[in-house]
Amino acid sequence: MNINVQEAVKRSIQTEKNAMNFYQMGSEKMKDPDARRVFDVLAKEEREHAGHFYKIYTGTDIPSLDAFLDLPPDNESSWVSTISRLISEDFNEQKAMEAAMERELKLEAALLEMAAAVEDARIRAVYELNARETRNHYAMIESEYARLMGMVHETDIDTYVRE
Repeated sequence: MNINVQEAVKRSIQTEKNAMNFYQMGSEKMKDPDARRVFDVLAKEEREHAGHFYKIYTGTDIPSLDAFLDLPPDNESSWVSTISRLISEDFNEQKAMEAAMERELKLEAALLEMAAAVEDARIRAVYELNARETRNHYAMIESEYARLMGMVHETDIDTYVRE
């Protein structure tokens, strides 16, 4: 695979910003305080992920990460267009969680694919770290989704199995 690694890193910064905006926009519409808290945590962590990529970015066109991340959302991105569509329809936490899980799985796959394609060990490590954290995001959303839907929580499974 012939890739421009720094261009890929820049795209990754943008993707993390898009994910951050997804969670910020979704959080603003949530009525359930626990679901809102999960999306707030995820937005903060996506901002941190962008920072991981920014540290390995050698371009000069993003002089301030904070200023870049505080720009308005990119409505053309799949993350932002997904949450915008949900908000314009009959928004609810369940639909937002389902969309978030789908987006996180796709992002994890893309990060792992990029990690496998990058020869620079330092850059590959950032992609691998973000893939692991993205997997953790999926698990966090899945757990909150189960709570919202009244499903058995994973911490209660042993209780139900033994009874």
